[in-house]
Amino acid sequence: MARTRGRYLLSAPKPLLYGMQLPVQSQSALYAEPWEAGAGPDDLAEIARTADRSGFAYIASCDHVAIPRRLAVAMSTVWYDPVATLAFLAAVTERVRLLSHVAVVALRHPLLTAKQYATLDHLSGGRLILGVGAGHVREEFEVLGVDFTARGALLDESVDALRAVLGPEEFPAHHGKAYDFDGLGQRPRPAQQHVPVWVGGSSPAAVRRAAVRGDGWLPQGDPRDRLPGQIARLRDLREQAGAEGPFSVGAITEPLYVGEPGWDVGRRTLTGAPEALADSLRAYRAMGVDQIQVRFRSRDRGELTDQMTAFGSEVAPLLGP
Repeated sequence: MARTRGRYLLSAPKPLLYGMQLPVQSQSALYAEPWEAGAGPDDLAEIARTADRSGFAYIASCDHVAIPRRLAVAMSTVWYDPVATLAFLAAVTERVRLLSHVAVVALRHPLLTAKQYATLDHLSGGRLILGVGAGHVREEFEVLGVDFTARGALLDESVDALRAVLGPEEFPAHHGKAYDFDGLGQRPRPAQQHVPVWVGGSSPAAVRRAAVRGDGWLPQGDPRDRLPGQIARLRDLREQAGAEGPFSVGAITEPLYVGEPGWDVGRRTLTGAPEALADSLRAYRAMGVDQIQVRFRSRDRGELTDQMTAFGSEVAPLLGP
């Protein structure tokens, strides 16, 4: 959408981009497949290479420092560090972008976050997308000495500070309530002139934060029927704030399986011929979604990479220009 005089005008259709959160690196019981428990670096590398070859816009890695025992059964304690994971995968890929989905940036000082992610962007040739979120595990904040109840305000200020530190200035400055620094230089600088910041979350506060402070929105599993209202609110908030520039609206799709599975993939999984899957997924673009995050049901790495390849070659060309 183009914006002028307070109104949104239709522009030329953009391709519906597709990316994925990587398996293996996070193994919550909500979505991990059984085979991931025995997987490791070689599997992640091959999956990333397949994404690179198959036209995926990004691969994503999550962020948790430590999982309390009360949540370990549901969440597991397998959460790879996103900076280390994405840097490792940058070395085995060429074009696919590297997304933190999402970095809980309030857990760390903005100068530390910027040092890590600026280096990642520099080493990868400018492929970083910095996805940020408020976090939800109280114990992580407490053990690191960060006020859990202030995480929203800390995230807001962190985004402002990161804008300064990831910008073009070698000696950035930020003067806020939680963070105050000036005259401290950091190199290497990011390869990108502007590192995109996508804000995660679906609460009213998260949607407002994305609209006012972000370059994109990463919803937290909103069902299809809720997305149009959320997207309309994003546009209204951006207009009210006078926000300009490109903005990417995301959506997480239902689980997918290209073709007819010979096993139980679950009743919510979208299955079928490429034409049928593409027809269903085009509905996201009609709502105003710019990029979809996809996930494939699979019984091993080979089945997953086959699914990714089939999606890239058979489904993606049917998603539109």
